[in-house]
Amino acid sequence: MLVVLGLASISFATLKMEKQPDQTKTELKNTKNSVLRHVVLFKFNEEASAEQLKSIEEAFGALQGKIPQILDFEWGLNNSPEGLDKGFTHCFFVSFKNEEDRAIYLPHPDHKEFVSLIGPSVDDVLVVDYWTN
Repeated sequence: MLVVLGLASISFATLKMEKQPDQTKTELKNTKNSVLRHVVLFKFNEEASAEQLKSIEEAFGALQGKIPQILDFEWGLNNSPEGLDKGFTHCFFVSFKNEEDRAIYLPHPDHKEFVSLIGPSVDDVLVVDYWTN
């Protein structure tokens, strides 16, 4: 048994050493049919009114018409029955053709204006970007 465990440890160590030191979080790069998804989840504070939420939803959607680098946009409200949402209610997907387009979007004045609009209403935000497979 100790021999097997020892071999497993050696194999695991070998695998770790074979990993390229320069690998990054963006290992999955743009391939012919993939798109870069920018996923934004919002948890709003209790004081946020229905009118404020509607305004935020509309303002986020309007960015596609203002920032040409946005390939696609969609959003929806959480309806998972699992109870694991941790209070996040809104999920937004912003799609880009490449990382360069995302790099233009992030500091874009219209995006920054949107971020200032939502500031007082947001309790927490979670952002994850990934390449589709």
